[in-house]
Amino acid sequence: MAKHKTVLFSIICCCLVLLTSCGADIHMRKGEKFYAVGDYFDAGEQFKKAYSKTPAKERKRRGEIALRQAECYKRINASQKAVAAYRNAVRYKTATIETHLDLGRQLLKTGEYKSAATEFRMVLDSMPDNILAKNGLASAEMAPAWKKEGSRYTVKRQDVLNSKRADYSPMLAGDQYDIIYFTSTRNEAAGDELSGITGTKCADIFVAEKDDKGKWKKPQPVDGGLNTAFDEGTPALTPDGHTMYITQCLTDDQYPRYAQIAESRRSDASWGKAERVELTKDTLSSYAHPAVSPDGKWLYFVSDMPGGQGGLDIWRVRLTANGTGGVENLGPKVNTPGNEMFPSFRPNGDFYFSSDGLPGMGGLDIYYITADSAGGMKVVHPGFPLNSRGDDFGMTFEGLQNKGYFSSNRDDQGKGWDKIYRFENPEIIQTIKGWVYETDGYELPEALVYLVGDDGTNMTLNVKGDGSFEQTAKPGVTYVILATCQGHLNHKEEISIAEVTESTEHTLQFPLANISVPTLIENIFYDFDKATLKPESAAALDKLVELLNENPNITIELSAHCDYRGSEAYNKTLSQKRSEAVCNYLVEHGIAADRLTPVGYGKNKPKVIRKKQAEKYNWLKENDILTQEFIEKLPKEQQEICNQLNRRTEFLVLRTTYGMFDEKGNLITTPKKKKEKQSENDNFFDF
Repeated sequence: MAKHKTVLFSIICCCLVLLTSCGADIHMRKGEKFYAVGDYFDAGEQFKKAYSKTPAKERKRRGEIALRQAECYKRINASQKAVAAYRNAVRYKTATIETHLDLGRQLLKTGEYKSAATEFRMVLDSMPDNILAKNGLASAEMAPAWKKEGSRYTVKRQDVLNSKRADYSPMLAGDQYDIIYFTSTRNEAAGDELSGITGTKCADIFVAEKDDKGKWKKPQPVDGGLNTAFDEGTPALTPDGHTMYITQCLTDDQYPRYAQIAESRRSDASWGKAERVELTKDTLSSYAHPAVSPDGKWLYFVSDMPGGQGGLDIWRVRLTANGTGGVENLGPKVNTPGNEMFPSFRPNGDFYFSSDGLPGMGGLDIYYITADSAGGMKVVHPGFPLNSRGDDFGMTFEGLQNKGYFSSNRDDQGKGWDKIYRFENPEIIQTIKGWVYETDGYELPEALVYLVGDDGTNMTLNVKGDGSFEQTAKPGVTYVILATCQGHLNHKEEISIAEVTESTEHTLQFPLANISVPTLIENIFYDFDKATLKPESAAALDKLVELLNENPNITIELSAHCDYRGSEAYNKTLSQKRSEAVCNYLVEHGIAADRLTPVGYGKNKPKVIRKKQAEKYNWLKENDILTQEFIEKLPKEQQEICNQLNRRTEFLVLRTTYGMFDEKGNLITTPKKKKEKQSENDNFFDF
């Protein structure tokens, strides 16, 4: 009887082993299927179940499953789980030299620097030329010192923007940097299913705006057709803010779908459906993490396509009116056999990116490119606390100052969720900020600004929607700045930059006269009832002299006007003499007399109210004409204001071709000056 029980027990145990083994195989097959289509979270869950169902005595099999687990955990940033899985593979003696390299790289991310160094030394014993192992060992040895040394950076987590899931890749927008776009997998994201890649909801683009007190409001999903049930992330805006490039990850249960870059255009206040951007004819590679250069001429992106240095590389492609063309790899000065990701630009042109292949503190570290003493370029590690043992990436800057936002998965209790942080580095920076607007009118966002410095600087700057522009300035340099806009006269300013001990903003105004309407000359004063110019008029008249010198091909009508009081003949005579007095001043200061036509209109051309004046005087409307009949219907106080508006001196552009043709009507040409230096906006670092 006892023997019978023993046999029966053995049979039951064998059956259980077979059932367990069979269950492990089922989970392995499911895991491999998920892995093949890139669903790494789901694959990791299946491999975990297969591992638990595999008997401990099957050491080799357990080690092989542990390696598959580790690969999945590595890809979803579950570093602590990845370390445990790699160590299981080592324990079961299924580890290769590449396993020790991967283990060392994951140990950097968990901050176990001594253990990481041991793994890298083991790799270098067998592969002494392995770049990743060399840089990994340097990271393990240097990271503690970097953390102890610190830097001028300050970093603060932005809980108002963050959720309980992943929030990353911020992008500031708006003329005052009061809008922020970012990627999030929070519950408000579109779609109902969880991503097989991350185990969370698919990512969407969210946006937040600042309130009147400068505080961020609650983030909301971007309106319009931009977000879908699939993954959308890593937004990048063109300089004019009208086009957004994103990473889009479509999924399919049957075959892999690679990440792609898509383009969305803004219509009114909403963003349209994103359409795929064809960067190359290669359909078997991933394209992600777009960034647009400050001049809008290049689209930078990340890809694993052939021709790179290994892993993910940063590439760029030229943006033209006809689409994209001419893909370039940034080369070994930037890219490594590891992963280079999340390119971005500081508005002054500095190039930022993240890498896990260069010496760093663990995971992805932030780096930037700067010029070296020989005129070349070098890669700079900004140190701690901008960088940490986790992944640090996705820089966006608040103007030209070294401050803004980035993302990191540091200090997130091992969950690997990315969060948005604010950073600031109190550099001493001098900036020139200018405002381009129509004289007596509104901002001119379509204007262009040319900035030339006596150090060889030669730049073309775009103007923002509020008519402003901003550019860093170097001490000891004198800059000439010319603002231009079609249909308007040019305006020039000159400024010399001195050494300072704190950051300074130099503000300049660029009022451009509209050539289609009369332009008011403010602060022109005459003696009472006479045509004699008062001395305090000189400043305004000298500016008019400068304007005419800056625009040498124009002729103008210089007109003087009176209010309706007094006889018509008297007013016309007085206004004619006053206009002639202004013209005489201009001629005395070097303006050719045949460029000036003095006219006294008296009271015959009353003021026509423009929109900006209607906003200043809310009892007036745009296009109101200040005739005697109109004025006399107003209260006494308002009547006097209208009379003041009528008593004015103006100029109107008559021709824009003065001095351009000879006596026979042929265009006079002048030799073109040799171009000294190409626009710095077109010349980022030569990668």
